[in-house]
This record gives sequence, C-alpha cells and structure tokens, in this order.
Amino acid sequence: MTSSIIKEVLPYDINTVWSVIRNIEAYPQWRSDVFNVEILDSTRFIEYGKNAFPTTFLITKEEEPFLWEFDIDNANIHGHWIGMLHKTENGTEVEFSEAISVKKIIFKPFVKAYLKKQQSRFMEDLKHHCKIKGDN
Repeated sequence: MTSSIIKEVLPYDINTVWSVIRNIEAYPQWRSDVFNVEILDSTRFIEYGKNAFPTTFLITKEEEPFLWEFDIDNANIHGHWIGMLHKTENGTEVEFSEAISVKKIIFKPFVKAYLKKQQSRFMEDLKHHCKIKGDN
C-alpha cells in the first residue's frame, strides 16, 4: 500500500470548509478532475473523472465538522482516504491522507506520483472554491 498526506492551513471557517468537502453533489462544479457524481445511498457514491472513469466511495466514518473517511475502489486501485479538519487561529487546518494499493502491477511505479498529483489538485480546487464562497 502506498500512502500520502497533504496538510495546509486555509484562511476559512471550519464549517465552510466542511460544507464544501461534504457537498458531494457539487463536486462537478468545483473539482477540476470530476465530470459527474452519482449518489447511490447515504454512504456510497460514484465519481466519474473527466474521462468518465468511475470510482466508487464508501463512507466509513463521519464526525462533523472534523473527520470524514471513506474507502475507494475502481478498476485500478483500492484504498482508504481520511480528511481531518482542525479549527485554528488562522482558519482551518486540513489534513488529507490517502493509502491505496494498485490492482494492476504495471501501475505500481506510478502510484506515489499519482497520489501526490490527486491530493494537490484537490487542495487547489478546494482553496479556490472556498475563496469563491467569499469566506475570507
């Protein structure tokens, strides 16, 4: 399993950051890598990337507005994501950790770079969307 963590303090209220992250239906509006989202039920959803490639998510833990965890599965990977939010004097510290395993050995050399790229993109999209919401 390959793991990666990204951490940053955002100058936004914890409830704003939480509401952006948890509004799954709005992902296609602000995430640059998501084309569509299908909500299956209260704990499962499918994200479709810009290439229409589906990834299924199963929410495993939620403690509003501090913690959100889910399992990830698609044809190429499976793993676990943890999002933690901490209120600070300067806004909200966000920490996203992800651990994935590849299903196809050919992808193993690229998995660490893939994780870093995905996490950086999510963080940049999140910061941009929070700024648009005007909570700065």
